[in-house]
Amino acid sequence: MTEIGFDDFLKVDIRVGTIVRAEPYPEARKPAFKLRVDFGSEIGERKTSAQITKHYTLDGLVGRQVAAVVNFPPKQIGKFMSEILVLGFPDEDSEVVMIQPSSPVPNGGRLF
Repeated sequence: MTEIGFDDFLKVDIRVGTIVRAEPYPEARKPAFKLRVDFGSEIGERKTSAQITKHYTLDGLVGRQVAAVVNFPPKQIGKFMSEILVLGFPDEDSEVVMIQPSSPVPNGGRLF
């Protein structure tokens, strides 16, 4: 593991947002969903795809708050352009469990 300075940490803009839309992504090579996440008025809505189909359903995702990196450049994922990286930890089978605040917080809040 490489150590970083606090200034390096500050370069990564991690914000909280609320999933406002979740759709299937049948064209993905691995099972995934397309997500639209609202980060409030400063950042607005951003889209991404996420391989989270083991622990989450489309209906259960809308309204859920998540943490995401919002300052990566857009990345082409198949036919879909991803604008953010939703964060999570691997379970015992390496399936993603998303990070979320333990209590509701305003969209757009920055992790510190």
